Amino acid sequence: MAIKTTLEQLEEVQAAISKVMGGQAYSIAGRSLTRADLKFLSEREGVLLARYNAESGIRTGPVVRGGTPC
Repeated sequence: MAIKTTLEQLEEVQAAISKVMGGQAYSIAGRSLTRADLKFLSEREGVLLARYNAESGIRTGPVVRGGTPC
């Protein structure tokens, strides 16, 4: 199994979040399905997004001028 890039992982997490937002749990013909925990997915998305931005050289966060955030 190949190691997925950060962007591929981020896209998977975002797709899972979209599915969770459409319905967390449901049952069909006596079988149940519960999707992943939204809080966990959101935290994972934040970690992957920060990593992707760092790998891409994208600077995030407050702009600091004269020692104080703007």
